[in-house]
Amino acid sequence: MLSIIGGLIAAAVGVLWIVPGILGYAWDDVFIVLKGSIALGLIFGGIIAIAAGISALKEKAQEKKEKEELSKEEAKSEEPKSEEPKSEESQSS
Repeated sequence: MLSIIGGLIAAAVGVLWIVPGILGYAWDDVFIVLKGSIALGLIFGGIIAIAAGISALKEKAQEKKEKEELSKEEAKSEEPKSEEPKSEESQSS
């Protein structure tokens, strides 16, 4: 409950600080910080998007490699064996 009250007070002081004539006029400073924050957000967002794209490409290549290995293993297991067991007729003759 205390954190809610503290948050409300902080938000109210912040709003009053931006409004001209009440606690001082800080809109110019807030605008500068917002402009900087947007630029930094775009930079960091771009870095995160690049990292996610590279990770997705690596994962896709790994899945393709695993799929090829699996198909090779399946092909080997399906090959007919060279030695066939002798039937009972050939053994009795």
